[in-house]
Amino acid sequence: MKRKQSIESVRWDLALRYRLIETVAWWEGRLTTNHLMQSFGISRQQASKDINTYISEHAPENLTYDKHLKGYVPAESFKPLFIDDSASAYLHLLNQNQDRAPHIEGLALAYAHTEVLQVPDRTVRAEVLRPLLKACREGLRLECEYVSFTTPDGETRLIAPHTLVYTGMRWHVRAYCERNREYRDFVLSRFRGVPDVLDDASEHGRDGDGGWNTAVQVIIVPDSRLTAEQQAIIECDYGMQDGRLVIDTHGALVQYVLQRYQIDPNKVHTKATAQQIVVANLDDLKQWLYQ
Repeated sequence: MKRKQSIESVRWDLALRYRLIETVAWWEGRLTTNHLMQSFGISRQQASKDINTYISEHAPENLTYDKHLKGYVPAESFKPLFIDDSASAYLHLLNQNQDRAPHIEGLALAYAHTEVLQVPDRTVRAEVLRPLLKACREGLRLECEYVSFTTPDGETRLIAPHTLVYTGMRWHVRAYCERNREYRDFVLSRFRGVPDVLDDASEHGRDGDGGWNTAVQVIIVPDSRLTAEQQAIIECDYGMQDGRLVIDTHGALVQYVLQRYQIDPNKVHTKATAQQIVVANLDDLKQWLYQ
């Protein structure tokens, strides 16, 4: 209990350094003061002090100094206190920091052995995002110029946004549209000009969005046309339990979940090895799919 309280009281800047200490030691196998010096722009003396403080005050059994490697290595009893030591967390870190890799010479994470496919930049402008954030945060109405396939020249909309959503390929905002009198998704890159946040609060907040507030499960299973051995491979690929991958989401996001898993509910691929996965409860989800 005492150790937990000590961790919670660590200053945020020190916690960042401790996270780096654990990340480099655990995943790269060798930690030196250079990692901290070049990542945080601190002196060797300060870096050494941070490592010693981490060991003495928080994790005396996590690191040992290896004279041959001239650095700290994780002990057999290593138990991370400041990071998630799962492989998925590390891979996510590599993904997040790929663009920074050339600027972090001393941080020898696996950037040189990693390639991240970059999604296209949808050009979300700051002058669009800031008023959207304000409207979401304060529950206000917003007047904006928005383009769509039906109105390519743009038209003025009055909306009440409540949540920003990232689908893996683009950002949109969930909002009540006063023209259509329903909750809809507005793609951030399709806003034109500068949205104007109105002073009056909206009566149509998140609580009134039935599509958002309906909890839905998307159940994904291997294509039944695959052999038992092939299905076992797919189950392992997707981390399925009892042959199923259950994804908890909002009704309004079901379509995006299927898109993320490259599942077309209106099309069955002729080759099971190409299809690989299907939705087991598709009939229950049809009300949330685009027509």
